This record gives sequence, C-alpha cells and structure tokens, in this order.
Amino acid sequence: MIMKIRQTGSEPVRLSPGWEGTGRPDDELNFKGVTMDQADLELNPPKDRLNIVFYILVLHGIGALMPWNMFITAKDYFVSYKLSKEYTGIDTNYATNFLAYLGFASQVPNLIFNWLNVFLQFGGNLTTRIVWSIFMLVLIFVFTVVLAMTDSSGWPGVFFWITMVSVVILNIANGIYQNSVFGMAAKLPIKYTGAVVLGSNISGTLTAVINFLAQIVAPNARTAAIYYFITALFVLLACFDTYFALPINRFYRYHELIHQKEANKRQLENSSRGNQRPPYWTVFKGCFPQCFNTFLVFFVTLALFPSVQSDITYSDKDFIIPNEYYSSVMCFLTFNITAMLGSTIASFVQWPSKKYLVIPVVLRLAYIPLFLLCNYQPARTTRILPILINDDRIYWVIAITMGLSSGYLSSLSMMYCPRMVDSQHASTAGMFGAASLITGIFTGILFSMVMPSLVASVTF
Repeated sequence: MIMKIRQTGSEPVRLSPGWEGTGRPDDELNFKGVTMDQADLELNPPKDRLNIVFYILVLHGIGALMPWNMFITAKDYFVSYKLSKEYTGIDTNYATNFLAYLGFASQVPNLIFNWLNVFLQFGGNLTTRIVWSIFMLVLIFVFTVVLAMTDSSGWPGVFFWITMVSVVILNIANGIYQNSVFGMAAKLPIKYTGAVVLGSNISGTLTAVINFLAQIVAPNARTAAIYYFITALFVLLACFDTYFALPINRFYRYHELIHQKEANKRQLENSSRGNQRPPYWTVFKGCFPQCFNTFLVFFVTLALFPSVQSDITYSDKDFIIPNEYYSSVMCFLTFNITAMLGSTIASFVQWPSKKYLVIPVVLRLAYIPLFLLCNYQPARTTRILPILINDDRIYWVIAITMGLSSGYLSSLSMMYCPRMVDSQHASTAGMFGAASLITGIFTGILFSMVMPSLVASVTF
C-alpha cells in the first residue's frame, strides 16, 4: 500500500491512506477505462459557457413542436388554396374537415409512439432515436415542399390522403424525437428540461411569424407555402447539426459522464440481481405527481387554444384591436408570446415547490368556464349560454394569464419530473413526462370538440 508521510514541526508522524484506501473499485484504482479527459472533467467540473447547451436544447424544443405548428398554421394553404373550389374546380368536404382529420392524424401516432418509446426504446440509445427521427422529419418536409410545387388541382382527394399519410409518418417520427429530447435533457440540471419546454412555446410564435412573413414576401399561396416549409427544413437541419455538436461541449460531456457512471453502477447491481430493465412501474409511481401536473396543464390549454379562443369575437367595435386582426392578436399572438414568457420565467424562478405545484395546476380548470362565458361564438352554433364577460379588456387579461400560467406551470412540472426519482432513472422519468404532455394535448383537443355543444345546450 502506498502511504503518505506528513511531518510538521515537532508533531508526530501521521499516516494517511493513499489512493487505494479510498474504497474505490479496482477498475478505477487502476485507471481502467478512465481517460485523461474524463479524469480532468471530474476534477474540474465545467460550466455551460455562454449557455450554449441551454440554447441548443431550446432549439430542439422548437424543432420538436415545429411539425405540428407548421401544419396547423398552414391552414390557409391547405383549406383556402390546395383544397378550395377555386383551385380544384369541384366542391368537396376535404377542406371543411381538414383540421379535424389533421388533428387526429397528428396526435394519435404521436401519442402512441411517445408511450411506446418509453418502454421499447425504438432504435436503441437516445442518439440513434434522435438522429433517425430528425432524418425522417426532414424527408417528410422535403416531400411536402415537392407537393406544394406540384399541380394537384386534378386530384384533390389523392392530395388530401397523401397529406394525411405523410402527417401520420411525420408524427410517428416526431413522437420518438420529442420523447427522446426530454430524455436527453433529463441528464442535465433542472433548467435544461425547462429549456426544451421554452423552445416548444417559442415554436408557436416563430411558426406564426414565419407564416406571416412568407405571405408578405411571396406573390401567391403556392410560393408562400414553399418558403414556409423550407424554413422548417432549415430549423430541423440546425437541430441535426447541433445535436452532434453537444459531445464536443465539455459541460455536456461532464454530465453525460456522471450519468453514465451512475447508470453503469446500477446496471452492475441489477445484473447481480438478474434485473436489467428499468423498474418502469416504480419510476412511474415516483414521477406520477408531475406527470399528472403536465397532463392537466396541457389538457386545459389545448381544450381552449386555439379552438375556443379563436372563436371569441370582439364585444366593443371601438376596441384597440381592429376586427380583422382580433383573432390573430387576441388568440395566436397573445397565447404564444405569453406562454413563451412563462417558460422563460420558469428558468429563473421555481415556485411553488414540487409538493404544492398541483394547487395552481388544478385551479387552472377555472379557465374553461371563464372562456365559455366570454363572447365565444362557434361556427354553425346558436349560443344559449349567457355572455357574462362582455369586456374585451377583461377577456384579454384572462387570455394573458392563461398563456403565462400554461408556459410557467408546464415548464415547472417538466423540470420537476426527472427529479422525482433516483438519478439513474431520470431519463425514463423525463420520457414519462413527455408522454404525459402529449396525452394532455390529445385529450385537450378531443375535449375542445364538445365546447360548442356546451354553450348551445347549457342554460341557467
């Protein structure tokens, strides 16, 4: 055994244990499998200089929700151009039912594959899943651009169903991608999961701005759609490139090393017990409170936005927002900007704690009757429920707080989720959180379909 001899002045000689006496495994004592770079990382834990890793995860949050936002925001391209009577020369139901079919084709595969990805882990590790899912997303958007350049006026039915099939494939890949990104962020400190949620909220605002600019710059709907979808390609390619830049970053390598060492340690323990699979039920029970919070936040949000919120019309003709821009400003811009601000605030302030977060989350259910009591006028529906909130300013305040609370509380629940379990299971808990997010979106969209019947059939 190597011993150190210390002697100071007239003090007696003291013997202190060397490296072998620290109780470390033999492999570490012999430096087996430990590179100089890894040793340096552990001795000098790096910081995220210039917040590079944080902004990369924000970008991946944007990319994870970009496919959904792109197709929803491109409603005018599909409904008013490609499937319109003016373009096709025939009157069909494809344009009328487009958004309903799109929502179903988008969210069902996204929901299924988000949950399956937790247990089956398609394609192996996170890197394989992220790379191949982004690659599929890029291919689908290239195909969508080609469709936009093609004259489909003679076959609207074929165009409609090709679009639906491409949306299904797109969201299968996107479900795996989104779930894996949250699993990747769960290995890092808590604010990096918040960065993904922040990017998801920025995605809606960015998509709306891109669509608006494309319409201004392009001379017609066909060219605008080409510009619009090509922009999505650049965002996804940026996600692809930056993912491969992460291993170069010392901060990311350090946390990957710590996570891997913890995982290897637990794997050895599990191997000795004959159990090599993550204890899914134990992990789910541990993170369930935050999965519930995530689900309920997105359920309330998607039950109201955009279906109910976009059908709330002005009450005062002299209101500061003109009628022609009322829905765009009071619904889409207001929600996307405030949700983005809420997520940003969550990166700096985490309150309430994990234990009490459920209180404001449950209180958000009050937004459903509040929005219905505003001047909500769904199409092809005779409203019976009295309008009790008949002031545009009060409605705007309600809409602003709804967006802020959605961004803030969803970020907190997703940030807390991986911290509810042991560190070696953080990635799995992050995937459970992402699957709960998609479940909330899906059920919220389904519930939004009954809103018109509520105001048409409920009386005092």
